[in-house]
Amino acid sequence: MRKIIIILTIMLIMGVFSSHSIMGPAEAFGQSGRKVLMIAREGYSTDLDLMIKNEVGVMTTLLKEAGFEVDIASTSGQPILGPTQKIEKVLRLSEIKSADYVGIIMPCMAVGMFPGPPVSPEAVAIVKKSLADGKPVAAAANATIILAEGGILKGKKYAYATDPLNPGKEWPKRTDQRFQGGIYSGAGVVQDGKIITSGVCPTLDKLGLGKNETVELTQKFIAALGSK
Repeated sequence: MRKIIIILTIMLIMGVFSSHSIMGPAEAFGQSGRKVLMIAREGYSTDLDLMIKNEVGVMTTLLKEAGFEVDIASTSGQPILGPTQKIEKVLRLSEIKSADYVGIIMPCMAVGMFPGPPVSPEAVAIVKKSLADGKPVAAAANATIILAEGGILKGKKYAYATDPLNPGKEWPKRTDQRFQGGIYSGAGVVQDGKIITSGVCPTLDKLGLGKNETVELTQKFIAALGSK
């Protein structure tokens, strides 16, 4: 009986060491090491229900299906509440550590409709840090304003619903000088290195400004991360 106990103990110890060597230190302590940060903004959308369900919800589902965890953060860290849809668990951007995430994705509601409220300096800082560390960053529609605000688009190709420097007669007041130095490349999904952008989100699709590119943007982002 004593021999059996000794053998079982040795097998258990070997199993523990084997699992630690396969999983690595992060996974051994219950962390997947494959977390994505989604930056949102509370209450600044023409249709918050639509954006929560058809943009944030779609992005989150696709990322989880690819094996990633998703944390959502905003400036306030307060729950984001639409008329019927809500995001209850929201982190505060000032408390986010870039090293905890493999990439950042920003729905259109990270800023809201042009010109948006003042861009969060915390959002700009964490996006810059992530790109400097070689991590992919994806921005949908007006969330691209965060990249422009940070000077990140200079010399880079990007997507937007209309050319923000030459918006046309139908949008005479939408000229946005923050995009100076960037290379406007249409409304479809555009990737330039680790920067992935799209020009049309569910709200802009609803307004007739183009085809919603939420799925395509998220798929490009997942490919840049490397799916599980």
